[in-house]
Amino acid sequence: MTPRERRLREQAQRHRLILTTAREMAESEGWDYVTTRRLADRIEYSQPVLYQHFKNKDAIVHAVALEGFAELAAALHTAREEAGDAQEALGAVARAYADFAEHGPVLYEAMLTLDLGEDTTGAAGTPAPLADVLAEIRQAVEPVAAGRDSGLFTEVLWSAWHGQAALTRAGRLRPDPARRRLAALTDALLGPAAQPV
Repeated sequence: MTPRERRLREQAQRHRLILTTAREMAESEGWDYVTTRRLADRIEYSQPVLYQHFKNKDAIVHAVALEGFAELAAALHTAREEAGDAQEALGAVARAYADFAEHGPVLYEAMLTLDLGEDTTGAAGTPAPLADVLAEIRQAVEPVAAGRDSGLFTEVLWSAWHGQAALTRAGRLRPDPARRRLAALTDALLGPAAQPV
């Protein structure tokens, strides 16, 4: 291995350590607890070393969020691929989304509720991992959209799933009928009763 290859490998390992440690700290104490000083202390590197990889805490949280979107896209893909038919696939994707939000609330917070100081609206500003999440939802929607605007229904479902996840986490919705709410939403938006006249 050349010195340059070794240096690049060490940089990649430090980069991974920073993100993994930030995520662990947030999971145990919340994102407010994660500061560059505490993070540097935890990984036993100086803050300037940290700043060689990320310009500030927001950049670290943003990188963690992008990892989260990649993980969510993979979970949605698996759910969609393992489902039997189109209607079942959409339900499976909805449940996979809800499960991801429920079982990784700190990661989900970084992904969708923290202000990362970046404009991520619209196609041009959508990070690739988030675009992958939306593509997975759309692929589940298209077969049951019956010729209607699958992009629009993708956005409506995504926003509704996010709303349900956020309200459930905040204790504003009862947790027990969560799966029934997901099914009711899908049926209302894409079922026969929602077909245009």
